[in-house]
Amino acid sequence: MGKREFRRNVYRAAARRYKKPVVYVNQVGGNDQLVFDGSSFAMNAAGEVVAVARSFEEDLVLFDSDLGSGDRHEDFPDECEAAYQALVLGTRDYIRKCGFSKVLIGLSGGIDSSLTAAVAVEAVGRENVTGVGMPGPFSSDHSVRDARDMAANLGIRFELVNISGVCESFERELEPLFRGRPRDVTEENLQSRARGVTLMALSNKTGALVLTTGNKSELAVGYCTLYGDMCGGLAVISDVPKTMVYALARIANRRHVTPQGHGAIPESVFTKPPSAELRADQKDTDSLPDYAVLDRILEAYVEQYRAPSEIAHELELPIELVQDIVNKVDRNEYKRQQAAPA
Repeated sequence: MGKREFRRNVYRAAARRYKKPVVYVNQVGGNDQLVFDGSSFAMNAAGEVVAVARSFEEDLVLFDSDLGSGDRHEDFPDECEAAYQALVLGTRDYIRKCGFSKVLIGLSGGIDSSLTAAVAVEAVGRENVTGVGMPGPFSSDHSVRDARDMAANLGIRFELVNISGVCESFERELEPLFRGRPRDVTEENLQSRARGVTLMALSNKTGALVLTTGNKSELAVGYCTLYGDMCGGLAVISDVPKTMVYALARIANRRHVTPQGHGAIPESVFTKPPSAELRADQKDTDSLPDYAVLDRILEAYVEQYRAPSEIAHELELPIELVQDIVNKVDRNEYKRQQAAPA
């Protein structure tokens, strides 16, 4: 984000320094984890933009170098809108270049999987997207309802696979080995891994690529399960902080409007507290700070290379909280190494 304006500033300085017009031509498309945005332009010797090509799609622009004028196809002035379109382009090209045409998404009724589904519909078409609801022993009724409603609003296929019996079988077979040990995160992760097995089985059977739904905030601190919700071929939003997920989901709702005039993602998905629903009354804030705080810490540490003491001072946060988050980031490198490409 901000790359297009930064790029123009670089070439504006060059045009003014050498007193020559500048033409910048950029390719378009997703290549693994890189998305090339197009946004080609021409500048006059004063560094003024006089011709612009579209962003995130191939375009033809005519530019008259004598008159210093040309076509202007400028689009996506809002950086969040541009980020959304980058996700669509990157997802579409990765899927197609890997030889897939259909995708599977585990729909939990949460904001992350909802946004991923909306992006997938624009990337490959609603007829090529299947959402799978996988309620477990602690899944709430509203989660299944929200997932089903959103799938219907997007017009994608929706399947329901209850994993409760599978989890009970796992625990029953493992009980002799677990005897004498209290219930803990192990049993929670069994649920996530049962969902991963389910999605990968459907992927093998149907030839559809599984899209993971974890966001950047979760992946950074390890709030995800290896061989569970991390199972899949492409992590669509794993470079998107949780707070930005909500903003992008609002954009998705402006793009996907139902005949009744409301957005495809139900409003309840925006308002309910985030939860993995792996134990009774679980909420993300049980083990993490509020995402508005977490994302500020992560941006300062991961993207700005700030030391914990600096972060605590500048954000006016307890050093113990900042150090705890930094430790989580460092300890969970082994998970990020095994994550699907972003």
